[in-house]
Amino acid sequence: MTAAVPPVRAVLFDWGGTITPWHEVDFHATWGAYAAGLGHTGDAHAAFVAAICAAEDAAWRRGRSGGGSARLHELLESVGVTNGHPGAEEALTAYRALWEPHTITAPEIRPLWESLREKGIRVGVLSNTLWDRDYHRSLFERDGVLDLVDVDVYSSETPWVKPQPEIFAHAARVAGVEPAECAYVGDRSYEDVHGPQQVGMRAIWVPHSSIPLDQQVSHDATPDAVAHEITDVLTIVESWNARADGADA
Repeated sequence: MTAAVPPVRAVLFDWGGTITPWHEVDFHATWGAYAAGLGHTGDAHAAFVAAICAAEDAAWRRGRSGGGSARLHELLESVGVTNGHPGAEEALTAYRALWEPHTITAPEIRPLWESLREKGIRVGVLSNTLWDRDYHRSLFERDGVLDLVDVDVYSSETPWVKPQPEIFAHAARVAGVEPAECAYVGDRSYEDVHGPQQVGMRAIWVPHSSIPLDQQVSHDATPDAVAHEITDVLTIVESWNARADGADA
């Protein structure tokens, strides 16, 4: 006899490429703006950009191989920018200004989240990120969706990154539900399908992002559902919960 599958009580979303539309980001340009904000020019500018890009790439590679999380201030410290460094505030402002177009919440997100919450389903965000909680929440507030976020977990404030199972289990605890009562929605198969399925979450893949080859990891995972449009998440979750209700009847 097949064990009953519990209803979905929380839906957790990846951030970049899922809540936001997929964009290809020129990291040399964003870090170039940071370097310019510090006052670097010429060879010093080029050397700083090369060093920080290499540090960021290494951090994400470590994460994909199970090496844990990283934070923006750690990357900066690794290239000599410590707390109180002259020009650091201006540099961060310039860096964020170039990132801003890539941080805009998709217009479909608010009605989707409203619909989920109207059905008594908690809405959450679980993101691999170098950035801190306050900055991410300021983006949600800017886009008018912060009031709909019931739970948010950022790798920068934990020891783990996706796809490590610990971060998914942690997010379920923060949401106040069992992992089997969670659905996870994301655009990266390794991080967002393989990852949550390790702890018993159902994974909804949104296959609309062109993930660079050097960021892809070979794995064997099949999503529990595919959302060709982000709004399909509501229909998918409704169908799962209808079956769960029928099983309980």
